[in-house]
Amino acid sequence: MKPYLEKVTVADDASWSMVRVPRDPTIPFEWHHHPEYELTLTLNSRGRRFIGDHVGGYDDGDLVLLGPNLPHTWSSTSKLDGGRPHLVMVIWFRPEWARALTGLLTELRPVAGLLDRSARGLKFSQGATERVRARIEAIFDKPPADRLLDLISVLLTLAEDDAAEPLTAPSRSPQSTLASSGARIDRVLDYLHAHYTDDLRIDHLARLAALSPSGFHRMFTRHTRLTLVEYVTRLRIGEACALLAEQDKPIAHIAELVGYRSLANFGRQFKALKGLTPREYRNRFAG
Repeated sequence: MKPYLEKVTVADDASWSMVRVPRDPTIPFEWHHHPEYELTLTLNSRGRRFIGDHVGGYDDGDLVLLGPNLPHTWSSTSKLDGGRPHLVMVIWFRPEWARALTGLLTELRPVAGLLDRSARGLKFSQGATERVRARIEAIFDKPPADRLLDLISVLLTLAEDDAAEPLTAPSRSPQSTLASSGARIDRVLDYLHAHYTDDLRIDHLARLAALSPSGFHRMFTRHTRLTLVEYVTRLRIGEACALLAEQDKPIAHIAELVGYRSLANFGRQFKALKGLTPREYRNRFAG
């Protein structure tokens, strides 16, 4: 099932959008995307979130920032307080709005970095969420000018959250969040993203980086915060998720397309990373 395009409207007295929505009895699975950035705070709710190729559990106070056109949905399983509805607070703003602010105001440069990182989706740490939660909850009841100042304040605070967790598989798009200090890691990453379905050899990757195998491992882990095996697995499973969601090819064929020679190994790694079997994942998108 392909995500549907959600149309976000902006009020006449504002330059960005927001909505506070009580959902009862559940937050339904609604796979969608839109060209705006989205900051979502979910309260009185537990369940699973689906963002790109990411599947993960969420709980009360879940705070996530999504980059433009990143498919997503939340799907609840329970409430903390059964007598009250799930509560979803969403803030949207367009890329050109963000570029205008961060390009004009030097003080907002940290926000530009935050938005670049959001291309993979960002789940904020508990500490950062606690620092902004009250401001987000209060923003809906303020006049437009105060809301704008509070939104900028929230974004600046979140930009300081070094523990924010990227959610989807790594990307080599222009908005890639991977840190890079030179051509060595770029050469390796470009090669991996072109050949991750192949049988990869450490000695070849080390030569690309002009390093010894041990030096290559240290460099790769320092820049990506993942081992080579973890990085390649995420690339393969991420592509498998896209194929499972949008195509009806047999699962064994998809496993082979993304580089797995063993269907059993594919199934084990898929469930370890996503918490679902490939068939269970596909069934979420049936319809």
